[in-house]
Amino acid sequence: QVQLVESGGGLVQAGGSLRLSCAASGRFFSIDAMGWYRQAPGKQRELVADIGRGGSTNLADSVKGRFTISRDNAKNTVFLQMNSLKVEDTAVYYCNAKTRIAFWRDPQDYWGKGTLVTVSS
Repeated sequence: QVQLVESGGGLVQAGGSLRLSCAASGRFFSIDAMGWYRQAPGKQRELVADIGRGGSTNLADSVKGRFTISRDNAKNTVFLQMNSLKVEDTAVYYCNAKTRIAFWRDPQDYWGKGTLVTVSS
């Protein structure tokens, strides 16, 4: 089993910054991609950003130029630096990790419990 623990959410004014962290622990051989998704009230969960083990990144168009994703493979941790936050960024942010229990096994998805980010006007 894999546990993902998020931290760093909170309340911030529009234009401000927050940094989210997510640490993975438990039983796994390796972690492929790690990423962040978000879900606003009444909306579907959507991808914000993800990052491969080698550092390749993918960001949603709505956050390009404002958010940066990075990871520390030695610490099994992924970060999301959020700058120039907008009211529409308000959502619960979920960490995702695709882990393998052996190199020949397919990756499995694990999710954190979510951290609330509220951006006020």
